Amino acid sequence: MILTENIRISRIVTGTWKNMFFSGLTCFIAFCINELWLSNFFSFPVFVPTILGTALAFFIGFNNNQAYDRWWEARKIWGAIVNNSRTWARQVIYYIHVPDTNLEYEAEKKKEQLAKRHIAFLYALKNNLRDSDHENWTSYLTREEIQKVSEQTNKPNAILSLQTEDLEWLYRHQFIDGFRFIEINKILTSFCDDMGKSERIKNTIFPTTYNYYSRNFIWIFIYCTTIAMSHSTGIWSIILGSLLGYVFFTIQEIGQILLNPFEAIPTGIPLDQITRTIEINILEMLGEKDIPLPVQSIDGEYIM
Repeated sequence: MILTENIRISRIVTGTWKNMFFSGLTCFIAFCINELWLSNFFSFPVFVPTILGTALAFFIGFNNNQAYDRWWEARKIWGAIVNNSRTWARQVIYYIHVPDTNLEYEAEKKKEQLAKRHIAFLYALKNNLRDSDHENWTSYLTREEIQKVSEQTNKPNAILSLQTEDLEWLYRHQFIDGFRFIEINKILTSFCDDMGKSERIKNTIFPTTYNYYSRNFIWIFIYCTTIAMSHSTGIWSIILGSLLGYVFFTIQEIGQILLNPFEAIPTGIPLDQITRTIEINILEMLGEKDIPLPVQSIDGEYIM
């Protein structure tokens, strides 16, 4: 998540210098072909790059709109996870009562496990979405639970199964009445839904033809633009064509970056910050003293 509008020039140059270089190279080749050979046969019409540029702008704009919709959907999903996580912890803490004093200790332990195990679920889901093998989720599970979860390929789903198992135990021993059981189980079901939605976004590949054709159309556009402008601007057409290519390639690249909202990049969803915020909220609700610090920004520019 980018925090500042004033991004350093060095970062811009580092991320986009290839666009300018290859645009300039293409324009130079186009200018040379036109001066040495093509201009001897006919004068390239100006309306060709004009029409092509207009169509290309609409095409790239459509692609970027679709990419942003994908990014915004991911952000809404994790916004819902934040709200439901707080509701989950609150319901677990206050909805569970202990009618049998002989099981009071075990019931209180189940409360804490249900709340803290959810933190493990969030970290496991985040690692799954980012293809990370970090084991930060293990700190909130027992040794037996870690073994059970590790045996399954989908670790967040395995953690939800443990949550359901404990929830059913509490209902069977009448620590939760039927109405409250339904309410808590709805929140648990919503976590499964949000997990599935996140996995759908991650695993659904945006059609590669959009990227392929848009890049090739940009090459054709700057090639035609350079040739068309060379009659009136001369060698300056190389610079002007390079600038146009740089702009189009950079805008197209921004859309491609937004297609992967869960990647650990500055423009991605700040999963580190979101999971840490939920972790802090839940631990404070449990009355814990050892609270981790919020995730800090990187160079004051963005948060992962």
